[in-house]
Amino acid sequence: METKNKKKNVGFRGIKSAWIVIVCCFIVAVLIYTQVLGNPANFMNNDPNNHPLPGNFLGTIYKGGVIVPVIQTLLLTVIALSIERFFAIRAAFGHGSLAKFVANIKVALANNDMAQAQALCDKQRGSVANVVGATLQKYSEMENNTVLSKDQKQLAIQQELEEATALELPMMQENLPIIGTITTLGTLMGLLGTVIGMIRSFAALAAGGSADSMALSQGISEALINTAFGILTGALAVIAYNYYTNKIDKLTFALDEVGFSIVQTFAATHK
Repeated sequence: METKNKKKNVGFRGIKSAWIVIVCCFIVAVLIYTQVLGNPANFMNNDPNNHPLPGNFLGTIYKGGVIVPVIQTLLLTVIALSIERFFAIRAAFGHGSLAKFVANIKVALANNDMAQAQALCDKQRGSVANVVGATLQKYSEMENNTVLSKDQKQLAIQQELEEATALELPMMQENLPIIGTITTLGTLMGLLGTVIGMIRSFAALAAGGSADSMALSQGISEALINTAFGILTGALAVIAYNYYTNKIDKLTFALDEVGFSIVQTFAATHK
């Protein structure tokens, strides 16, 4: 049995140290800001202190100021962790259709064919199959147990189901709190950049004179660029968080459905 469990547990389990991803994203964001966006070729007279060339979008983003690489770090983190969650949750679903797997398990339970149910788990793999497999093992143990009462056996099977589920859920939810935090943090950082840009603009207006027109336009650019990046980051984070939360809800629903079927099968077939 231990060999089978080890086989079922093989798969992409996700990245445990999300801070490494964040640090890497920060380094990439700084390099993009300084080497790509801040490339002198994007500005008049090849000077990043001047206005961007007409229609040069990269130079315009660079004028968003130092908040840009911070928001870019959050944006890249959302993208990286979303990709990581995609592979982790896809592995949790296992091979083939989860709905079909649940239906086949219920048919095997209705026929009281535990060997077939275990074979389906070994083939499907993934988190649901892991939980079902562990519960089926407890089911077999309770069948051979002559000491406990029927109610105690049912309770033992139910407890095994809950414990196995509790072991799998944290893996599926790994790093989602970070994405959830960025839904708010990205927007707030964009707002911070907006405020800083507007402060610069009003400072330029207060100084007066045509010599400050560059400072005025730079402040406005900083405000608008950071607003746009903040909204984009927050929007992507919300979409990713809700999408993967919905996927996890489907998994937990499948676990509840199969677990209920196992307990009810035991209750119906044993005195």
